Amino acid sequence: RMKPVIVVHGGAGRIFKEREEGSRAGVVRAALQGYGVLKQGGTAIDAVEEAVQSMEDDPHFNAGCGSVLNEKGEVEMDAIIMDGKKLDSGAVSAVKCIANPIKLARLVMEKTKHMLLTDHGAHLFARAMGIPEIPGEKLITERSRERWKKNLEPDSNPEEFQKDLGTVGAVAIDSEGNVACATSTGGLSNKLIGRVGDTACIGSGGYADNHSGAASTTGHGESIMKVVLARLILYHMEQGMSPEVAADTALDYMKTRVGGLGGVIVVNKAGEWAARFSTKQMSWATVKDDELYYGIYAGERHVKSVDEALASESEGF
Repeated sequence: RMKPVIVVHGGAGRIFKEREEGSRAGVVRAALQGYGVLKQGGTAIDAVEEAVQSMEDDPHFNAGCGSVLNEKGEVEMDAIIMDGKKLDSGAVSAVKCIANPIKLARLVMEKTKHMLLTDHGAHLFARAMGIPEIPGEKLITERSRERWKKNLEPDSNPEEFQKDLGTVGAVAIDSEGNVACATSTGGLSNKLIGRVGDTACIGSGGYADNHSGAASTTGHGESIMKVVLARLILYHMEQGMSPEVAADTALDYMKTRVGGLGGVIVVNKAGEWAARFSTKQMSWATVKDDELYYGIYAGERHVKSVDEALASESEGF
C-alpha cells in the first residue's frame, strides 16, 4: 500500500507582508484537513476536494469567498477536479453565487456525462443538485472591492495587481495509489465578463493520471493555457524526470517561450512531491509520513510533525 501524500498551494505571485501569516495558516490548515481524509483511508479525490474547499472558505485566497472582481464588480469563479484512475474530470467556469465551486465541479464529474459547464448552465445544474445559492455580496471582501476600484482608475495598471493572484489547488495520492488534483479561482482582477482562464481547462489548471501523477497550477492563466502547463509537467515525468525537475523544466519553458510566470504543485505515482514557482512567492504546504512541510518564499521549508501542527491548529495557529 502507498503512503498517502497531499500537497496544496494558495496561489503564486506576490503575497503582501500583512497577508503572509494568513496565507501560511490557510495552506497548512487545508493540507492537514486533506491529510486527515487520506489517513482515515479516504480517496485522493475526497482529499483534494476537502483541501480546496477549506481554502475557498478562507478570504485570504482568490477563490470562493475572497475572489477578485470582474470589470463589472462581480465574482465569477472557475474550478476543476480530476481523478487519475480513469481520467474522469469535472469543471465549471464563470459561476456566481455559490460558496464552493469545487463541489460543483465534482458533481459535474460524477452526475453528468460532460466535463465542463459554464455560467448559466452551471447555475441551473447547481440548482438541480440542490446546492444553496448565496448572495454574490457574501463572496466579496472589502479588499477585493478596494482593489477593483483601484484598477478602475484611468492611470491604474491592473497587470501590477495581478502579481498577487491566489488561485488555490491540491494534489494527492491515496493508499490505493490513486492520484487526483483540484484547482479553484476567482480569476484575474477586473477581467472581462465571461473570461475563462486556465483553471477550468483540463491539462492547464490541473491534470491527474495514475500512470504518472498529478499537478495543479497557479499564475498567469493565459500563459499557462498556451503551454498546457499541468499536462506538460506530467509529460516530463513520463520521460523519467523527478517531480521537481519536471516542474522547473515546464515553468522555465513557460517563462522563456511566452514570458509567463507561475507555480505548480506535483505528486508522482511513487508519492514523491514538489512545490515550485517562478514568481516571487507561492504559499504551499505538504503532508507526507505524518510530517508537515510548508513555505512561501523560494527555499523556505518549515517542518513540523502533524501532531504538533494539529495541536497548534486547535490553539488558533
